[in-house]
Amino acid sequence: MPQNYQLTDWLPTTKKEVELRNWDELDVILITGDAYVDHPAFGAAVIGRIIEREGFKVAIIAQPNWQDDLRDFKKLGRPRLFFGVTSGNMDSMVNHYTANKRLRSNDAYTPEGASGFRPDYATTVYSNILKEIYPDVPVVIGGVEASLRRVTHYDYWSDKLKPSVLVESKADIGIYGMGELALLELLFALNSGKTIQELTEIKQTFFLQSKSLTFEKSPWGDIQLASHEACLADKKTYAGNFRHIEQESNKSHAARLIQEVGKQRLIINPPFPTFTEEQIDASFDLPFTRMPHPKYAKRGAIPAYEMIRHSVNMHRGCFGGCSFCTISAHQGKFVASRSKKSIMAEVDQITKMDDFKGYISDLGGPSANMYKMQGKHLRICDNCKRPSCIFPSVCSNLDTDHHPLTEIYKEVDNHPLIKKAFVGSGIRYDLFLSDDKEINKENGYDEYIKQLITRHVSGRLKVAPEHTSDRVLKAMRKPSFKLFHKLKRKFDQINTELGLNQQLIPYFISSHPESTMEDMAHLAAETKELGFKLEQVQDFTPTPMTVATEIYYSGYDPFTLKKVFTVRSKEEKLAQQKFFFWYKRENQAWIKHTLLKLNREDLSDKLLKSHKATSHATTKKR
Repeated sequence: MPQNYQLTDWLPTTKKEVELRNWDELDVILITGDAYVDHPAFGAAVIGRIIEREGFKVAIIAQPNWQDDLRDFKKLGRPRLFFGVTSGNMDSMVNHYTANKRLRSNDAYTPEGASGFRPDYATTVYSNILKEIYPDVPVVIGGVEASLRRVTHYDYWSDKLKPSVLVESKADIGIYGMGELALLELLFALNSGKTIQELTEIKQTFFLQSKSLTFEKSPWGDIQLASHEACLADKKTYAGNFRHIEQESNKSHAARLIQEVGKQRLIINPPFPTFTEEQIDASFDLPFTRMPHPKYAKRGAIPAYEMIRHSVNMHRGCFGGCSFCTISAHQGKFVASRSKKSIMAEVDQITKMDDFKGYISDLGGPSANMYKMQGKHLRICDNCKRPSCIFPSVCSNLDTDHHPLTEIYKEVDNHPLIKKAFVGSGIRYDLFLSDDKEINKENGYDEYIKQLITRHVSGRLKVAPEHTSDRVLKAMRKPSFKLFHKLKRKFDQINTELGLNQQLIPYFISSHPESTMEDMAHLAAETKELGFKLEQVQDFTPTPMTVATEIYYSGYDPFTLKKVFTVRSKEEKLAQQKFFFWYKRENQAWIKHTLLKLNREDLSDKLLKSHKATSHATTKKR
């Protein structure tokens, strides 16, 4: 165990640890599919610490064995108030399988990256076990998996529509999104003696009730979605549902969503307002040890923790609205930013860690440079339905001032114990590439990019243009690839002026809705022309609650209800990826033959004929 710590500095995980605190009963028991890491980047730890802060007795059962006599689920007995269940920091199916549905050999949230320590559909499996053992104890589900599966959704791994996760999990209630406020309201309501069935008006919760019960209108307003059965019967109907789901998930004043499923009625209450600075600081400033529980000491390092142990998350939420991304569906569109004081306090904490060598691995967030950004006039935001504040163009009401972020970079940079602080999170370069000199100066764009490139890049700056085709990029809700050219010129110019030898690392996605074989060939040819050999690539993975997934399953754009081309078969998806690797000899005959059939010998010539020396963009798949 690290120096200056005792076992009771972590939340208890065993009966012995509960007894060390002289507790004879627990109020809440949390079940998680991740190893227990007491760090603000791990959801179960955050929820556990919040419950503890309010004076309740809470324990964590991490990665319980679901295949034996279920002793792990019984070892702490029956909690007084409820069981809280999460699959962990990821949807368990994304965690387990690749885009081609191949079983992964590792799990980053387990010691030594070992696989097999959580089940498929972990939220459902854990909840069903608890309901079997303790049928009268409320089960509250939350986290990414529950959040993204709260309504009828397409499940890529079973290739079918599934109803709300509440149906199969038999849980009593769900909390979606970053659920601290909903959890607190639920916690105090149950503690006051209310039953779980009475908790029908807590924001950011979802629950089932019998259709036989009297239906009362909501003060928030109601939107009736097509039933689960209607979605099963018609893909276009299913696609149309998602427009309401996405819009109401990202509005300042959202309506309640209602969907019938069998003999039940699913009710999804609107979300809480975006965290204030004080609220988000309180969540990050809890007494975390910032380390894995000591019981893992002999089992090896936890890869996900190793990656973030010396990093700082400065904000939540993302207003990018990328059609393939789940961040806004879970964290919301509006950004909640921590205070500089809270961020610097965490930096100080990191410098005191036993293994700290002077390097912060990431000063970031969901998108690294959205810190402190919000609408200039919030009343305009109150009535906004746009899923993205920056697509198809940056909203004129969006404050894109980079000065607050640059100030934090500089302050961390000047910390006497910091040798270097890197920005590892991806940046949105469409937020600072402006030709208007006045706007540039007013918002500190040039100052930001120069500070970033000269002081906070670890040799490689990661960005995500995602594609080169404007048509595909429109489907992705991403800016034109012309903007990447502009970024590259600026990046190369600064590196040349200062004698730096750094690389720009672009991320790309294959098989996204609208992307054809010809589009992928264009992508390969254009990036080759720029000097890249792409090795860090991603095949589109349909995950619940994204526009791109709804298109993949239904074939329709949820907002226009027009048909959209999408490749679906494993063979087609693998074929699109081959264009990334035009430089591999085993792919070249196939590329030549395929482009010949498409009458695009010009692209074949560009890809396969000898060319100026190219540089590797990176070294591994993402």
